[in-house]
Amino acid sequence: MLVKIEGIVIRARSFGESNQVVQVYSENLGKLSFVARGAKKTRSRFGALTQPFTIADFVCFSSGNGLPTLNQADLVHSHQAIRQDLLRTSYGAYWLDLVDHLFEEKEPNPGLYRFLKTAFNWLEQEKDPDILTRMVECKMMAAGGYRPILHACAHCGSEERRPVTFSIYQGGFLCDACKHIDSHSLPLSDTTIRILPVLVNLPIDRLGEITIKEETKQQLERVIRSFLMEHVGVRLKSWDILEQMRKVWMDSGEGSTT
Repeated sequence: MLVKIEGIVIRARSFGESNQVVQVYSENLGKLSFVARGAKKTRSRFGALTQPFTIADFVCFSSGNGLPTLNQADLVHSHQAIRQDLLRTSYGAYWLDLVDHLFEEKEPNPGLYRFLKTAFNWLEQEKDPDILTRMVECKMMAAGGYRPILHACAHCGSEERRPVTFSIYQGGFLCDACKHIDSHSLPLSDTTIRILPVLVNLPIDRLGEITIKEETKQQLERVIRSFLMEHVGVRLKSWDILEQMRKVWMDSGEGSTT
């Protein structure tokens, strides 16, 4: 049976002397893997299409036993500019690592796929990668059923009382009357309290409409990363690599990533 999908390449690993097993995230079938025979050969027609971040139309043959075999592939977008930039490569690798760890094989989410396509386009166009990453993390968590409580106090449920802290353990904002129940809740500025729900709900094609100060970005990162690790149980090597790359980038005097 022939299966045609559009997908984003997550990774490719060697399989035998000249073959690769390619893992992609697709719109209609979710995450899946297939064998690209001869992809490691110098003149392979598949070699350039198995690079991370590449988006292509893949046609695979599946016999029902074992992994499908790639028969044909047509490039949609190579995202070569991302792969040529080590820092942005680190951001993109972290995003795809989240996909790999949060979702099972053949668990489709067309909305998430379309979101990721747009996110990679923005990353290639040098939009702020930190804000993009916060949006990707929020979208991934929501798709996986881990949406934080941001419309009301996570403890008393009040929508009228102004939130003042974020509780990782309660899973959302706490109002002034309830902040005492979690001594480790994170105090937030009014700006962070206002922007966090925006990041969770803002359509990614409207990213250019928001500008965020560095202090607020740091608070957002702390909240979202802490929530992600606590409720999803994810501590990815790709995140550590990204942190190292960001530090090298800043120490080199290249300036900020915005």
